[in-house]
Amino acid sequence: MKKLVTHNGNFHADDVVACAILELVLDARGEVYDITRTRDPKLIADADIVFDAGGEYDAEHMRFDHHQVGGAGKNNAEIPYASSGLVWKEFGVELCGADAVASMIEGEVIMPIDAVDNGIDISKPLQGDLFPYSFQSINNAFRPTWKETDITDDEQFLKMVGFAKVFLERHIIHAQHTYEAAEEVARIYKDAPDKQVIVFENGFSRSEILPVLMQHKEPLFFIYPKTEHGWKLEVVRKESGSFEARKDLPAEWAGKRGVDLQAVTGVEDAQFAHNGRFLAVARSKEGIMKLAKLALSQN
Repeated sequence: MKKLVTHNGNFHADDVVACAILELVLDARGEVYDITRTRDPKLIADADIVFDAGGEYDAEHMRFDHHQVGGAGKNNAEIPYASSGLVWKEFGVELCGADAVASMIEGEVIMPIDAVDNGIDISKPLQGDLFPYSFQSINNAFRPTWKETDITDDEQFLKMVGFAKVFLERHIIHAQHTYEAAEEVARIYKDAPDKQVIVFENGFSRSEILPVLMQHKEPLFFIYPKTEHGWKLEVVRKESGSFEARKDLPAEWAGKRGVDLQAVTGVEDAQFAHNGRFLAVARSKEGIMKLAKLALSQN
């Protein structure tokens, strides 16, 4: 049985996620393990894997702490590693099956946790004290309150690790499929007869399509099925993180739906156009193609 050791007392997002990563790896390998939360030097020395405790980073000997003098180095984004980042660095590719997928998870999940654990601000409120609800916030909700004397930190730690395992598994699946989608979107773009309006027949999401199309200068719009009963026409953004479009949908469409949109466009099954002029919907592929042609012809 593998002995895993981390510190006792309050648990944090980085030791929770480090533990979840290790459990997922050992589960996949079919290995049996036990988790001990302690600061006893003898138990730490006898452990097979130690994370967020012990004052040592030595991946070869399965020691993953970052609290020692000088820390444990930084990642490619110059964020100091916490235990979550150190463990991911060692096992991320094994869990994900590809470097690119592991890098996606590192950027989306691991780096923010490492940054906050090391006291680095990665967000600022735009309004009052309104901050994004973070993984740390979820972690803190699992901690016992001062009134909950009938539950322990150790019990809640294991519950939070269970949550983190499911969370990571879903993120890995999404990242794997996003990686595969990027390759497929690139192929569809390459084969598209019209480089200004790219048509997708399957259910890719906006977040899977846009990053690929924004790498090319020509695309202005893209089309994809909304559900089995509808199709979407969307604009291509000028850059990541911006709502500014390369070409907006026509101003006279904005906010119209149903018969009002049908009247202004002449498209019989046009359903809806967003006030922001970045999205329109029609029932059929034929209808959405007509809307795209109209949008292209507008100055």
